[in-house]
Amino acid sequence: MVASQQERQEDPESKKECNLLKLINSQGKTGFMTSKRVHLYVSGKVQGVYFRQGMKETAEKNNVKGWVRNLPDKSVEAVLEGEESNVDAVIDWSNFGPPGAIVEGLKVIIEDNVEELADFEILS
Repeated sequence: MVASQQERQEDPESKKECNLLKLINSQGKTGFMTSKRVHLYVSGKVQGVYFRQGMKETAEKNNVKGWVRNLPDKSVEAVLEGEESNVDAVIDWSNFGPPGAIVEGLKVIIEDNVEELADFEILS
């Protein structure tokens, strides 16, 4: 890992990126924000425990757009879209869910970010 970091520092393109980040940060901006879109499948005791409502509240608090719905097999499906760290916060919450939930499995599929979602919805 150290060698690859040194290689990146010696790479002229990396130096340009570092200088650009320094310039942006010196002007009081936070740098680049990376968008992320994921498709989640959550299994376990995740229906009848306010999992969807809890995910909606967590997503809205983190400015994440998307939707969540119950599936016939008693699992929950969701699509999340937003700034990478915010989407990761909702994924982290999904590992445990609300009180009463027992999350036995969490499948996360990273998708192309299309930024088509306007808010966060609970689908029936």
